Amino acid sequence: MDSSEILLETGSNELNLIEFYIDERDPETGEVVRDFFGVNVAKVLEVVESPGLVSGKSAVDPCFMGTIPLREHMLPVLDLGVWLNIDRVQVEHEAILVTEFNGVVTGFLVSGVTMIHRVSWSEIMPPNHYVAALQSNCITGLVELGDHFVLMLDLEKILAELDPDNQNVNVGAEVQTIGAGYSALVADDSTALRFIIRQHLEAAGYSVTTVNDGMEALETLTRLRNEGSPVDILVSDIEMPRMDGYTLTKNVKQNPSLNLPVILFSSLIRDDQRHKGLSVGADDQITKPEFASLASRAESLIREYRGGQRMESST
Repeated sequence: MDSSEILLETGSNELNLIEFYIDERDPETGEVVRDFFGVNVAKVLEVVESPGLVSGKSAVDPCFMGTIPLREHMLPVLDLGVWLNIDRVQVEHEAILVTEFNGVVTGFLVSGVTMIHRVSWSEIMPPNHYVAALQSNCITGLVELGDHFVLMLDLEKILAELDPDNQNVNVGAEVQTIGAGYSALVADDSTALRFIIRQHLEAAGYSVTTVNDGMEALETLTRLRNEGSPVDILVSDIEMPRMDGYTLTKNVKQNPSLNLPVILFSSLIRDDQRHKGLSVGADDQITKPEFASLASRAESLIREYRGGQRMESST
């Protein structure tokens, strides 16, 4: 597909979704069942054919299949079926999604890729509250495409689980009270990331409220403002069902009553993507998983909005 066909306007609340599938055998009928999944094209560098990797018994994690040469790099490949607890049926010409997010290039083995769809985030339904609350949840949304449903996957969760050091909360003494008296609203569709961000901010003294998507964030900001208890800062992911982070930021900045700083905190933030956040008025952009600097950068922005003065939060 020509790159001009998939360009998106920042703040349009749309994404290009790459649809792929994993074939599994139904244990009762023996028939092959096709499960459909999707991720944001912005995370996918390319799709290559699998050279026929087989998971090694000595692997540090069951889903790790080894590495393959990809131009000047050695690409680590993870079996997505193993991570999803799917008994994948091996087929010819399996595919590897070569992704880049969180500053890491990783390959994910799948049965095959279908096509790229342009969809609105408003078409993506968030998981129900029960599923969303599960720490083990890896589904961030559901979208109907033609005659079937596609599950949006939280690929960041697998990398977080494989690198638990990134989840450790180790806040230095100098920032343990930097957020005292301040409140933060965190919007992220990843259960795992919401939990980690909350831990880091609360360890620095912030009072934290979390929501699952941009629409819920906007409704919460408006409600708290109307109740006379506005939050001091918004920390938002970019990829979220119903309303993405760019559209959320655009709406916040266009509403004079919601006078607060916005930090975009996302694995999609790279040097070649920062202009998108700037175009919708984001005050800062931090690449996941740079948790260590989040609390201090949030506090600096709150001070800036208050003319450099530290004041007790109205909450």
